[in-house]
Amino acid sequence: MGVNKKEITIALAGNPNVGKSTVFNALTGLKQHTGNWTGKTVDLAKGVAEHKGVIYNFIDIPGTYSLKPRSKEEIVAGDFICFGGAQKVAVICDATSLERNLYLTLQIIETGADTVVCVNLLDEARKKGVIIDVGLLEKELGVCAIGMTARSGEGIEQLLENLSQTSNKNPVKISYNENIESAIEFIVPVLKKHNVGELNHRWLSLRLLEDDPGVKKFIENKDDLTEGQREAIYQSAEKGRSFLKSKGELEKLSEAIASRLYETASRISRAVILKSSGSTDLSKSERIFTNRISAYFVMFVMLSLILYITIAGANYPSQWLSSFFNWCELKIVSFADLIDMPEMLKGMLISGGFRVLGWVVSVMLPPMAIFFPCFTILEDLGVLPRVAYVLDNSFEKAKTCGKQALTTCMGFGCNCVGISGARIIDSKRERLVAILTNSLTICNGRFPAIITLISVFLVSGSGLVGGIYSAFILALIIVLSLALTLFVSNILSKTLLKGESSHYILEIPPYRKPQISKVIVNSVLNRTLLVLFRAVVVAFPAGVIIWLFANVKIGNMNILNYIAAFFEPLGNLMGLDGETLSAFFLGIPANEIVLPITLMSYLGAGEMSSIENTALIGEILKNNGWTQLSAICYIVFSVVHFPCATALLTIYKETKSVKWSLLAFAIPTVLGMVLCSLINILGIIL
Repeated sequence: MGVNKKEITIALAGNPNVGKSTVFNALTGLKQHTGNWTGKTVDLAKGVAEHKGVIYNFIDIPGTYSLKPRSKEEIVAGDFICFGGAQKVAVICDATSLERNLYLTLQIIETGADTVVCVNLLDEARKKGVIIDVGLLEKELGVCAIGMTARSGEGIEQLLENLSQTSNKNPVKISYNENIESAIEFIVPVLKKHNVGELNHRWLSLRLLEDDPGVKKFIENKDDLTEGQREAIYQSAEKGRSFLKSKGELEKLSEAIASRLYETASRISRAVILKSSGSTDLSKSERIFTNRISAYFVMFVMLSLILYITIAGANYPSQWLSSFFNWCELKIVSFADLIDMPEMLKGMLISGGFRVLGWVVSVMLPPMAIFFPCFTILEDLGVLPRVAYVLDNSFEKAKTCGKQALTTCMGFGCNCVGISGARIIDSKRERLVAILTNSLTICNGRFPAIITLISVFLVSGSGLVGGIYSAFILALIIVLSLALTLFVSNILSKTLLKGESSHYILEIPPYRKPQISKVIVNSVLNRTLLVLFRAVVVAFPAGVIIWLFANVKIGNMNILNYIAAFFEPLGNLMGLDGETLSAFFLGIPANEIVLPITLMSYLGAGEMSSIENTALIGEILKNNGWTQLSAICYIVFSVVHFPCATALLTIYKETKSVKWSLLAFAIPTVLGMVLCSLINILGIIL
């Protein structure tokens, strides 16, 4: 028979960007990407570890600055710490910013929770000449304190050793002014009398004096309290509040409590921290990355560099994959011939479904495998939060949340990631704005066709100079997409989704050396392959349908010709044609197949061909009437049109609304049609 092992639930708490998720990974072995900004963890991540016969259930709660909530994340964190049933709370602190972190730590200790304080990032503190006396910190706080560097595993074993023991030895008591202490004494005896013992009585009294709704809900839900006992508690709180009001301190109560906590945090940090003179290099780089003028230039150069690396680096892998899928197709065709598969079925499954599948993988995988690691390295370095900081002001002027800057950055890799990432936005109105506008961010699937058209119609020359010029133009196109995102966000905030922008704290973490191996593994597994899988799921059936449209005839024309004829008038108005516009709509399963469908229509073929030669693509397009104006209109509509099928599905999952899903389709599509029409008319006139 098995032996029942002791189980302990541990809440991992702390400010954002203190390495909490890294500690969680080190303890549980789970692979979870470590972000560099507030709101990375919205849900409660869970993990299990066993040490010396004890099972620890770790709960990684959202980063928070205070137990007095101002955002969805802080509500979740505060509720779990106070009322979530954890036997212990491990508070992760940043050794480089200990004073700021101690404010939350003192609040948690004050609740009466059995607390362990983990001073993380000691390696970064040492680099800055900061030395922390962890033993003295333990004496000052009266709870167990451990120094650690979670990234290297330092302190993890010591933490596990201490978790099964009682941490609170003689927890620090925060003393408030005479009037507040007198008001507390109105309530504490009543709480003791009625045995409200799960939380510290002084802390409960303070929250009742502040009329905290969370504590009132806690008391209402206590089954062992009668209505009379609850009324006695509320009456004692009202007496305390009346006393403070008579002293003129009720309105300033929260400020006085916070001030005292900050004073205590400051006193303790001064006592336990020794700091030598540090380097000024960080402040110089900070001025470059966050200055309103230089930051935009740095962002533009950085974006151009990443795009150049992605464009140049993806060429050969794409060719190899294309050759591999061509080889596979030949083998599958041989097998189909061997078993005497009907021609129509062979065409649907192989020339249709499998060929489109191969095209999507060949075109999508290499750029994503390069772009996502580059993007993640910038995230781990701490650069992306600074980009969000710079863009924050622009998004607030558009009357939307500054966090939308983060979801917009996520959308460069895949709009689905940006759409689901909008969960970090607390306001429903602002979250909807971010979701409805994310398709205006150029996702990975749209890059290949745009790059091809830039090479054929907008850039003369090849080699290094041509590549740099192409990356520069592509960066300008991305700037256009960002401007349109702000424009549409502003319009939505003044019409369908009226309201003022909310305020939030955007954490600027220290610069950190990225863990390259983990970055590559996480970006490939958590982003690249996940997005690729979603695209593959829709690519095969889309290929089958497109093949049927190209091969099933009604009268003298196939279905594809009828669709192209239907879109011809609108396509001409937009500077395109019926074949191209119909390709956009038929390519809704995946943006990667829009240009191949266009080429198939022009060639009158019954199947899509993998044309790798850029010059040949340009020749086919020019022979069918394409000009530089046509290419510009195509690029603009590629930037501003409906989301792909996977993104639309993600929008529906996030909003649970057909209405918002349809608007997410209609808004960018109508805007794109209007912009292309205006560009075409101006091009003809000029």
